Amino acid sequence: MSADDQAFLDVLSSLPNNIQRYSEDVADYVDKHVEQISDLIRDALASSPWVPESLRPRPPPPPAVVPISTSALERIQDWFSRHKILTAFIVLGTGTVVYRSYRQTVSYRKTRRARRARTGGRADVVVIAGSPALPLTRSLSLDLERKGFVVFIVSGSQEDEVLIQGLARPDIKPLAMDITDPPGAGGSIERFAHYLQTPHAAIPGGKRHHLSLKAVLLIPSLNYQTSPIATIPPSSFADLFNTHLLQPILTIQVFLPLLTARLGSSTSEKANPKVLVFTPSIISSINPPFHAPEATICSALSAFTEVLAAELRPLAIPVIHMQLGSFDFSSFAPGRSNTTPPYQQAVTWPDSARQTYGQNYANQSCSAIGMGRVGGLRGSSLRDLHNAVFDVIDGSNTSGTVRIGLGSSIYGFVGRWVPRGLVAYMMGIRKVDELATWQYNSPRSPRSITSDNGGEAVDESQDSYAAVPMLEVGADSHVWKEGFEV
Repeated sequence: MSADDQAFLDVLSSLPNNIQRYSEDVADYVDKHVEQISDLIRDALASSPWVPESLRPRPPPPPAVVPISTSALERIQDWFSRHKILTAFIVLGTGTVVYRSYRQTVSYRKTRRARRARTGGRADVVVIAGSPALPLTRSLSLDLERKGFVVFIVSGSQEDEVLIQGLARPDIKPLAMDITDPPGAGGSIERFAHYLQTPHAAIPGGKRHHLSLKAVLLIPSLNYQTSPIATIPPSSFADLFNTHLLQPILTIQVFLPLLTARLGSSTSEKANPKVLVFTPSIISSINPPFHAPEATICSALSAFTEVLAAELRPLAIPVIHMQLGSFDFSSFAPGRSNTTPPYQQAVTWPDSARQTYGQNYANQSCSAIGMGRVGGLRGSSLRDLHNAVFDVIDGSNTSGTVRIGLGSSIYGFVGRWVPRGLVAYMMGIRKVDELATWQYNSPRSPRSITSDNGGEAVDESQDSYAAVPMLEVGADSHVWKEGFEV
């Protein structure tokens, strides 16, 4: 058989398969179009009004909906895709909490001990310029002594020395210094410098070593008066500025020759002492009404600290501003819950002042912001404060400003970005519709009062023309101390 015959036979054998395939395609095409045509006819008859109801074809049943099972992960992903902004906030908040928790855990696990001399004795000295009656001074002195420092607390009276000796710690010592007597304060600094330059022995008869001044901690007085500006006597402002502002400035001024002398043989930057200035930051961040003394003095101390840092920076002497929030000092100031709330002082104001400021003063005194604390919370642990101070002293933290304590960062943000009107509204400050009627009382001259014997007598009450007296120690609501119950 030739090749042409074989090719002809192959074509004949493939014809049945091709015919079958073509016939199937034609049948499928016809069925598809017939079904479409039947559906069109059925719909036309069902919608035609001239066809009787009994003869109208019934519509086909709807296709059954098969439920699609989704896993929990798919549902979560779908929720995230529909709430992208909320998801971003959740991720940001969770990341911040995890990061801060990690940092806090690492900070707690860090071993903090002061440097020791080769003889095993204490080698680093810290000076705390603050009243030993303050819980903050006692807390820091006890913790720094426990960590291996020799702590000196500036004492200006015999009562201060008694309080320091009451701590019953051999390495917490008083540094007698009267700031109001410049020559005497200078002599105290000279004696203290001689003490640092004299070799000391850890045990009697042991090998001697020199001490090194590591830091000076400035803790101003913490008792502030809360009252409208119109009811604060000029003498009260003068006393506050002298005790709360001028005295800390003079203290630093007395210590400056010692800080810049660079005692000891080492002149490296690590050997230079540091200056830590402590101020409360909650009230001074938002400057609420009726807190003029604290807001004014803390703002002035902050400005003074910045200038001091700028002057000492070329001398390689760091100045650190410790802006503190609220801490739990209940173990150092028991029984504070029975003190009189400051807003009750309004009952002693004149009628005009009480009518003008009384309601707003009472509202802000009861609010968490006005009292300088975070409502419902006792404050940060003292351990956070102790760790932050040690990290600054040993150089682990080189920041010029350290915010520590509950509310320090939050109130700083509020004071910087939140409108003042909104902050005042949150404190309960409302518009006063009715003001007092003007009543002019001619002030008498303190030299024009005649005494019984015909001479002139000085009217001692004229200096305190306002009816609000100074608050006693313990009757304020300062954030560094345990708040009172309202």
